[in-house]
Amino acid sequence: MFKRRDRLPLWQSIWQAVWPRGGWGRAAIYVKHRLRRLPDTPRKISRGIMVGVFTTFTPFYGLHFFVAASLAIAVRGNVMAALLGTFFGNPLTYVPIAVVSLNLGHFMLGTEVRGAVDENIFGKFFGAGEDLFWNSWNALVGNSVDWTATAVFWNDVFLPWLVGGLVPGIFTGIAAYTISLPLIEAYQKRRRGRIKKKLDEIRRKAAARAAEKKAKGEANG
Repeated sequence: MFKRRDRLPLWQSIWQAVWPRGGWGRAAIYVKHRLRRLPDTPRKISRGIMVGVFTTFTPFYGLHFFVAASLAIAVRGNVMAALLGTFFGNPLTYVPIAVVSLNLGHFMLGTEVRGAVDENIFGKFFGAGEDLFWNSWNALVGNSVDWTATAVFWNDVFLPWLVGGLVPGIFTGIAAYTISLPLIEAYQKRRRGRIKKKLDEIRRKAAARAAEKKAKGEANG
């Protein structure tokens, strides 16, 4: 029912994942409106945003929604807000997040970044993925397995990223909470005021119609 009638070509689907229709500015506006309209308290929504933003600094790509939802449940935040908060991680922010997290992680662990971060990271991701695929196959057919690429990925990318992403992730998450809380409180207060005003107007009109009907009844009687 909700699928496109005309299926997009593969290249267009990939492009829209990198650059949504209308641009990331329009996508950000959409996320902002969805966050403000969530039916929950401002603190729970803000806690959800906080853990969603924090999750984007972790190397669990492909699992960010699950991690964010789990953290939201743990801190009693809004799960939908946490999922929307993961949109902080996008093709425009992934590179700076990776560079900061990896360099800080290697510094904290006392290790060194081997080569340029932006040049090696994708190759090591793919190397670990190939290890997982081929070693699973080799294990099924009884051949020997080799996890060298996975070990390289763990030592050079995953562990440093996991450790190094904690500090900027926590600070950015707290900043997101601090900024979003008063904005959501103000929006919900204004919205309640508008709803109350509309209800008062409906009651006033209903009372006026009732009084008019009563007056007509008395005049006819």
